[in-house]
Amino acid sequence: MMNQTDSAQELKEEGLRLFQEGLYKEAAETFGQAREKFAAAGDEVEAAEMVNNLGVLYRVQGQWDEAIAALEEAKAIFVRLGERNREAQTLGNLGGLYASQGERDRAKECLRQSADIFAELGDSQHQGETLLALGVQMWKMNDRSGGMAVYETGLHALQKPTVSQKTLRGLLSMRARLLGRQGQ
Repeated sequence: MMNQTDSAQELKEEGLRLFQEGLYKEAAETFGQAREKFAAAGDEVEAAEMVNNLGVLYRVQGQWDEAIAALEEAKAIFVRLGERNREAQTLGNLGGLYASQGERDRAKECLRQSADIFAELGDSQHQGETLLALGVQMWKMNDRSGGMAVYETGLHALQKPTVSQKTLRGLLSMRARLLGRQGQ
């Protein structure tokens, strides 16, 4: 016989599949069911993860108020439970949401907090990805040199850069070497 957690896990996976297929209404219903089952099983972390998933889903649909409410709720639960990694992920999701709305100061603050937590946890890949997003926000706020510096820091933090990120890293290193020689 299947227990509550197994059933909730299956619903979570089904919700993710539906989301990836663009079946957002069905995904939302499934995440809601998974949340209820995780909560009934006493798994607060996974129940909060379903709230985070709902926040991301609402964001994709442009339901800003619902997205903010869900992500703030998930973040508060992760903070209370001491789930720093998930807190950082949720802050990153909030940063992306605020950026989508053009609320650059709020986006910047969420992304900075997220990057700091990932750094604290030693997760350089997620830290790097978050710094890239933060650098873009700073650039869009007309802080060109600061945004570029943060973006470059993010590129160097990545453990698994894409081909284009590796190329850009190489170009930036070449620029640094050339500028270093000019200063001599």
